[in-house]
Amino acid sequence: MRVISDTEFGGERPLFESHDLRLENVIIREGESAIKECSNIEAVNCRFEGNYPFWHVHGFVIDRCYFDVGGRSALWYSDHLKMKDTLIDAPKMFREMHDIEIENVEMTDADEVFWRCDRIDVRNLKLHGGTYPFMLSRDIRIDGLESDSKYVFQYVKNLELHNARITTKDALWETENVTVYDSELNGEYLGWHSRNLRLVNCHISGTQPLCYAENLVLENCVMADDCDLAFEYSSVHATVSGHIHSVKNPLSGSIVADSIGEVILDGNIKAPANCEIRLTDGRRLD
Repeated sequence: MRVISDTEFGGERPLFESHDLRLENVIIREGESAIKECSNIEAVNCRFEGNYPFWHVHGFVIDRCYFDVGGRSALWYSDHLKMKDTLIDAPKMFREMHDIEIENVEMTDADEVFWRCDRIDVRNLKLHGGTYPFMLSRDIRIDGLESDSKYVFQYVKNLELHNARITTKDALWETENVTVYDSELNGEYLGWHSRNLRLVNCHISGTQPLCYAENLVLENCVMADDCDLAFEYSSVHATVSGHIHSVKNPLSGSIVADSIGEVILDGNIKAPANCEIRLTDGRRLD
C-alpha cells in the first residue's frame, strides 16, 4: 500500500482513481471530489475541507479524522466503510451507501445524513441538529446513540437500537420491523404509522405517542405524565410500569399499567374496538 503523509491537496479530483493508498496527516483543501472512484483507501488523522471527498469509493477506512463544514456531502455512493473516532461538522453525509461500520463518531450538523443506506453497524454515535437522519435506510444495528436531530428514523426498516437517548418529534414514523431496548425516547408523536415496532425497557415522553401503529409491542416501559392520548387507532400489546396519563381509542390487543388516568372510548373508535385495558391488579377499564 502506497503511503502519502504530511501534505495537502486542493482543487478538482487530486487523487482520482487512486487504489491501495494510505493517507496520514493529510489535509484536503478547498475543491471537489478529492478521492473519487477509488478503492482500498485508508485515511488517518486527516482533515477534509473540500466538497464531496469520498464518492464512489469501495473499501475504505477513516480513522481519527475531521470533516470541516466545507467537506459537505462527503460520503456518497460508496461501500464497505469503517469509520471511528471522527468528528464531522459537515451536513448531508452518508448517502446511497452500504456496509458501513461506525464507532465513536460525532456529527454536529446531522442534516439529511444516512439516507438510503443499507447494512449499518454503529457503536457510540452522537447526532446534533439537522433533519431526517437515517431516512429510508434499512438493516441497521446501533448500540449507543445520542440524538437531538428532528424526525429521526423515518421510513426505516429492520432496525435494532440499544442504549439510545433521542429527543425530537416524529421519531420512528412509518418504520417497519424495529426493536428498541433500554432507551429514552422524548418528543411528541412517537412511532406513528409504524409496523412491528417493539419497545423494551424504554422511557417514553411526549404527547400522543404510538398512534396508528400496527402490531405495536411495549415490554416493561415507563410513560411520562405528558404521554396523553396514547395508542389511538393502534393494534397494541403493552405492559407499562407505572402510570399512563390517558389512552384513546386503541383498535385491538391489550394495555396493562399500574394506573391509567383516563380511558377515552368514544364514537370515533374503529373496528375491531376490542382492546383489553386493565390494571396490573386485574381490574378492567375497557
